[in-house]
Amino acid sequence: MIMKKLLILVALTGLLQNTRSYAQSVTAAGQPAQLDIRAAGAHSIRVTLKPVSYKQNFPSNPAVEETAPQPAVISVRTVSSVIRKKVGSLNVEVRPNPLTVIVTNSAGQNVQKLVFEKEGNLSFATGDGPILGMGEGGPRPEKDVDWHTLKVEYDRRGRFHKMEPRWQSDAYGSRNPVAMLLGTKGWGIFVATPWVQVDLNSSQENGVFIPWKATEDMNVPQTQKNQHNQSGKGIHPVKDIIPGLYDVFVFDAHNPAASMKDFSVITGKSVMPPKWALGYMQSHRTLRDAAQMTGIVDTFRSKKIPLDAVIYLGTGFAPRGWNKKQPSFEFNADVFAKVEPKTFFDEMQAKNVKVVLHMVPYDRDKLPTLHGTIPAKPGETLDQSHILNYWKEHVPLVNLGVAAFWPDEGDWFNLFERIKRHQLYYQGSLLSRPNVRPWSLQRNGFPGIAKWGGWVWSGDTQSSWKTLEAQIAVGINYSLSIGPFWGSDTGGFYATAERTGDLYARWFQFSAFCGSFRSHQRTWHLGLPWGWGGNDMGVREDNNDNSPAKNPERTVLQSSMNNPAVEPVAKQYAELRYQLMPYNYTLAWQARNEGLPLMRAMWLHYPQDVTATAMGNQYLWGRDMLIAPVYQKDATSRAVYLPEGIWYDWWTNKAENGKRTVNREVDLSIMPIYVRAGAIIPFDPIRQYAMEKITEPTTLKIYSGHDGEFTLYEDDGTSLDYLKGKDTLTKMVWNDKSKKLTLSPVAGSEQSSGPRKFKVQLLPQGIVKELTYNGKATEITMN
Repeated sequence: MIMKKLLILVALTGLLQNTRSYAQSVTAAGQPAQLDIRAAGAHSIRVTLKPVSYKQNFPSNPAVEETAPQPAVISVRTVSSVIRKKVGSLNVEVRPNPLTVIVTNSAGQNVQKLVFEKEGNLSFATGDGPILGMGEGGPRPEKDVDWHTLKVEYDRRGRFHKMEPRWQSDAYGSRNPVAMLLGTKGWGIFVATPWVQVDLNSSQENGVFIPWKATEDMNVPQTQKNQHNQSGKGIHPVKDIIPGLYDVFVFDAHNPAASMKDFSVITGKSVMPPKWALGYMQSHRTLRDAAQMTGIVDTFRSKKIPLDAVIYLGTGFAPRGWNKKQPSFEFNADVFAKVEPKTFFDEMQAKNVKVVLHMVPYDRDKLPTLHGTIPAKPGETLDQSHILNYWKEHVPLVNLGVAAFWPDEGDWFNLFERIKRHQLYYQGSLLSRPNVRPWSLQRNGFPGIAKWGGWVWSGDTQSSWKTLEAQIAVGINYSLSIGPFWGSDTGGFYATAERTGDLYARWFQFSAFCGSFRSHQRTWHLGLPWGWGGNDMGVREDNNDNSPAKNPERTVLQSSMNNPAVEPVAKQYAELRYQLMPYNYTLAWQARNEGLPLMRAMWLHYPQDVTATAMGNQYLWGRDMLIAPVYQKDATSRAVYLPEGIWYDWWTNKAENGKRTVNREVDLSIMPIYVRAGAIIPFDPIRQYAMEKITEPTTLKIYSGHDGEFTLYEDDGTSLDYLKGKDTLTKMVWNDKSKKLTLSPVAGSEQSSGPRKFKVQLLPQGIVKELTYNGKATEITMN
């Protein structure tokens, strides 16, 4: 008996000793630290590792909304055994030696495994399947070889990502990197702090986040400064680096749409844009005079090609821009020699066209970091870098009638300043026009810009077929990891031997299904919808030399002129953009309400479809439309993968069964578009500008073969009243078996006081009926 007790005592002592040896003091960068884990959203958690000496709850980060945090469910400085707790909707395990956080969901599916390594790196499980997100841009292949966007711009695997936030001449546009990764097998990670490089080349099963060190030189080398020779100084990604500090969000992305909603709430819900911003915008470079500027608008109107805004480049970026040499807020006296600016803006307003002016930032070497709020809060230093003082320089232009700004460059701004610059143009505009929605288009972005109305375009791209192909994947990944509104320079910016009217037409088709729909090219007359139809390619700038010997592409461009097929294509897709305005505007509301971008990876709605998940050259426009841009020269067909279900060809209404690839024959006028069965697409008569009043009813296109529903969002398109709940939501439900459509108001939304007519069209049957809706539940049977 005594011997038995001794054996038990020895065993217990050994077990206790083993437990003590298993214990781990939590450390960060060699210092005692604390690990906190709390719920972040309905399908996400926040993991924070911080030195004990760091007294804040979280590092200051404008990319993360300042909301009252959930209490930490797990908060430890020592891990002596496995800790298992439910954190929000997810199950979390914390293990010592090395410090490891394992996350699973309520269905028992693996979400993520984080391992805090001794050297300060953070490894994570990648599993198989593509890895998406990570912001915008990436390196082009070194040689002009055949490649697939899946390995260059879409799937982020197989590379070490330096995450340099700079302009990059060897990329498919600007670089806006973000440590927001989405694994298509059901996980997401956003490293809010610190700024990290991302190694996805180390193994098939694990990736590694590697923090930038405070001593590293992150300035851009001289050879990498941009074409305008602006300073490369000061692009350190963040202001303060605390060694060992990690603030990481982990998302359960088995339901991708739900994870996107969490991400939008964490980084700030997007605001509604002015409706005109969803219209077509025409960019101009070298200007002759105000008569030329108004004449171009008159040509749009006479040709009945829809237009909402004109954008004017500044002098210095073009030999003769709207202003004195950039950065300047003064008008170019030569351009406005015969017309006063006020008269010009009044005339543009009478033509129902918004004027957007190009701006560049102040000299970065002479002024400190952008800071502050508008209006300024007590205690803020109102120096030259305070955004209120900088905004004041814009005010005279706003008072004249400038609707919005195009703040260019800014690649040398650090990540937080990039957000601050979007804040500047949002809050500043509201200070000058308190109940008018602001808008600006910028080249630099980061999570957190959506709440400041952030729109980004992909920067100065080459005019080539491969660049057009790459833009599809660039837009998809930007939309997953920065914000919902993105676009590119239609036609490509830099001229190459590949620039032709056909390339412009194909790019125009693609741009009609991007958030930002804008033509901008260095040889800017060729960016006009009718630019390829004559013999004159327009002004050639000094930095776009006229000599065929120096610019062999000029001869190629000249031989491509007199192409009468281009203008009808541009007009067709511009009209389609405006006919889809009620659908597109609802997508903007979905971006705000649900966190879903306009341009959506196939994975977002078909996560179980391995083929759809791997598609980087086609995408969903909202939930119901599938867009397959044509990016091959002289293409006569386009392979399109259709997910499960029945899909209808937009142009012919021909039904196709899904879960297979179809080869769609194309000519220059056709970009394949498919609509899923059960979709309800609101479709307007053609407008010439977004806010034009129309008398014909909206058509509700119903694609039969499956039940479906759509909630139509409407507001005044201009004011901030939507923030007060002044909007109209109409729920539309289609019962395919009974062929019955029901319209009903959504509780809490305002309804029109009078009756409203809709035209209901059942496809492919072609049945058309008229419905009168008065804000109460209304049914119509389509047979």
